[in-house]
Parts: sequence; C-alpha cells; structure tokens
Amino acid sequence: MHTRLSFEPSQTLFCDSLRTRKMSAAVALFVLICFTAATHAVHHQPCHSPNMTGIMSVMNLKGETKALGAFTYDSMGKKLRFRSNETFPTNTSLSLDLLMFFEEGIFYEIDSKNQSCEKKALQCTMHPLDIPDDGKFKGMVQTGNPSIEGEGIKLNVWTGPMPDTKGYYYMFSTMGCLPVTTMYFRDSTPLIFSQMNIENEIKDPDLLVVPSFCQGQSVEETPEGTVNSFLNEFI
Repeated sequence: MHTRLSFEPSQTLFCDSLRTRKMSAAVALFVLICFTAATHAVHHQPCHSPNMTGIMSVMNLKGETKALGAFTYDSMGKKLRFRSNETFPTNTSLSLDLLMFFEEGIFYEIDSKNQSCEKKALQCTMHPLDIPDDGKFKGMVQTGNPSIEGEGIKLNVWTGPMPDTKGYYYMFSTMGCLPVTTMYFRDSTPLIFSQMNIENEIKDPDLLVVPSFCQGQSVEETPEGTVNSFLNEFI
C-alpha cells in the first residue's frame, strides 16, 4: 500500500498553466495568507518526509518554467534523482539529470545520451523535498473549500534562512510531512518548487544507483567562490 497525492487536471492543462504569468499574483496571495496564518502559530518540530516518487516543477516568480520532470527521493538514504525534460518534455530552459547524495556531500550531472557524467562536491545540501531541521513553524493554511469533503487540504508552513545567502524560504507541507511547494527568496533568482502526483514509495530503485559509466570517477575541483547545491542547478 502506498499513499498517492494526485493533482488534476491533465498534464497538458498543467503545462499550460505553468506558462501563465498570472502565477506571480497567485504566489503573492499565497504568501500573504501564510503571513496571516503565522499570527496563530504554535510550537511544532520539523518532521522528515517519507520516500517519494513524483513530478517536480521549478518556476520563477514571473511564472516562467525553469524545469519540469520526474523525481525519486530516498528519505532514509538522503538520495535524490531528478530528470527534467525527459519524462515530461516541455518548453523550458533547462534539461537536467541530477543524482544527489546529500549524506555523502556529492552529486552527479548525468548525460545518458553521451554516456558521460560530472562528479562534484556539494557545498549546500538544502533541497525542497525535506523540511530543514532548523525550520520554524509559522502556521497552517487551508487551501480549497474546507467545508466540502475532498475539496480542501491543510498545509503546514515552515520558514528559515538559506545557508551562505541572505535569502530565506517558505515551505508548505501536508499534515503527513509531504512537501507540496517551497519558495526560495534570494538576491539573484527567487524560485518556486512544486511537487505533484506524489507516491510514498521508490518505484525504481535503480534510479538512485550511480550509472556504470560514472563509477570510479573522481570529484571535480570546485572553483573558488562556487557553491554547488541542488538549488543552484536551476539558476
């Protein structure tokens, strides 16, 4: 048995909605609601999300899609695979295949077509699929219509600073600790990460294994001043 958090309508309609610039106004309203909810905050401890398979979209505050693709997340092993423009091709600016090992502090940029990859060190392990241990609970919001069964969802709101930057984040998770949307506000490029069609299982464990053509590769030297992280791959 597994839990499925599914968002409709169809993929086509979803992609169309991603491209609309009206998203900026929607995000602004969402943040305003959260600020209101924060006045009623009570003490909560951050939880950790379960294993997940689903779809992730990355947008900027103008409503422009940066990436859209499938992800697999191992909560216990702290491993993440994200492949954009492969499972769900769309008109985005980035095509990525990332295999992240947050516990080990390394990640791979994979090019399956050319059977090549780059192995790099992680300077920052923050990502939108788990609530940071130092996250602060700000309140709870109810989306949709809470008076009609099946048409509302309760979301916890978490916030905190972003390491090595002057930025901060707002993360919205279900009562079961499934992150739904995370907004990162930073000096350069504010980003919105959204997860959809979530299932609480690892459907293909092989996706979290280093490909044979990447094995034995040494870690590339990180240029001075560079901070490698999952988030920075979308800037």
